[in-house]
Amino acid sequence: MAEQRQDKAALISETRRRFDADYLPDKSDKYDSRDVERLQQDDKWVENYLIWRHDVVDDTLKMIDESFQWRKEYTVNDLTESVLPKWLFESGALFLHGYDKEGYKLFWFRVKHHTRDPKQQLEKKKLVAFWLEHYAKRDHGKPLTVVFDMAETGISHIDLDFVRFIVNCFTDYYPNFLTKIVIFEMPWIMNAAFKIVKGWLGPDAISMLKFTNKNDVQEYISGEYLPPHMGGTMNSVEQISKSEETDKTEIKPKIAKKALSTFKGPLLHISPAEELYFGSKETGEKKCLIVLTNVTKNIVAFKVRTTAPEKYRVKPSNSSCEPGTSLDIIVSLHGGFAASLQDRFLIMAAEMDQSSGAGVPELTQFWKEVPRTKVMEHRLRCHVIESSKPSSLTLKENAFNIPAKTNEDLHLQLTRLLQINKRLQEQIDRCLWFQQLSVVLSLLSVTVVAFCFYLAYTQRS
Repeated sequence: MAEQRQDKAALISETRRRFDADYLPDKSDKYDSRDVERLQQDDKWVENYLIWRHDVVDDTLKMIDESFQWRKEYTVNDLTESVLPKWLFESGALFLHGYDKEGYKLFWFRVKHHTRDPKQQLEKKKLVAFWLEHYAKRDHGKPLTVVFDMAETGISHIDLDFVRFIVNCFTDYYPNFLTKIVIFEMPWIMNAAFKIVKGWLGPDAISMLKFTNKNDVQEYISGEYLPPHMGGTMNSVEQISKSEETDKTEIKPKIAKKALSTFKGPLLHISPAEELYFGSKETGEKKCLIVLTNVTKNIVAFKVRTTAPEKYRVKPSNSSCEPGTSLDIIVSLHGGFAASLQDRFLIMAAEMDQSSGAGVPELTQFWKEVPRTKVMEHRLRCHVIESSKPSSLTLKENAFNIPAKTNEDLHLQLTRLLQINKRLQEQIDRCLWFQQLSVVLSLLSVTVVAFCFYLAYTQRS
């Protein structure tokens, strides 16, 4: 392992040296100086370029050159919610939301909400860059799973230029940033277009394709992160908050309705401050949310431990948090287990040097070396909500300490019911139209047959 790290360090050093010698003198005006500076300081970033290009330095340098020029062209480092049109976030076509079963963030492209419009194309592409860059900085480049939701799409939604841009983001601009591509209900009419798309994907990306429908999509994504039309239980994705700080899950905007207690430590603020709320086996609440906020000027490494590791899964359990940012930790209770008042969680945190890196090897080494006196510790206990509690406390509300449904929630449910009713009415109208057409065709057939008999009878006479 040590030898492999030495080899990787040598490749990183060679990549930096050759970039400075072969590319920077002639193209410095085509790069953002912040990207150049980051390349010299962020080992993990350079390593991801090398991984995505199979440690071939020449190919790695070409990718860095292309991605750096693209990043400056699209002003990636300066993209914020305030510089993009509000309607982009409200369209519901592109957003980050939920996690797949391996714990990777989901990047959604709801194709039916996308329309071809050359005048809006650049802004839509910048929205893609905004979400990717926003997530990459906050989660240190942890890979994404891309979901192409193609339900209810047709020829009018095909935009090969935009699809190619999304593909290029992962193959050329964001190294080692893709885990899989989940394609939901691709219409047969898209087959020809998709053959073109496959030509743009490299062999690595093609192997990540997962074609799914309503019957098997939950092999990759659990129902809580799927909308109803995909067989899931989450709220309508059009209602997901567009805020930069609330794109983790649909839960976080709801937390704001009722302020959680917060432990204010010297390194991290931790919400909730004392208790995680779980239900009994009967109520079925299985998840809790811990929100960490880094209040220092340095990266803070953290670990979460539990007294009952066989019962709980913590994502992430060993990571780091950038200065001034918040990070969500999801605590899941395994099926068949019940939370207990004796269960405890320990959150450990310590400041890191900016230059030390925040990858798995660096974090492992950091926790081996950090003095005990510099580690902040905070403990949380479990609070079990028994099944005898009022039934108005639902899975998503109660598990995350959220109040009962508001008028807004009821309004959203009513809106969804009206939309479902509208679709059913359209289906009924189509059925009636086909029924009427069948009757007309049947009458026409009877008339033709009768006329034929009449002609045959008159000829015999």
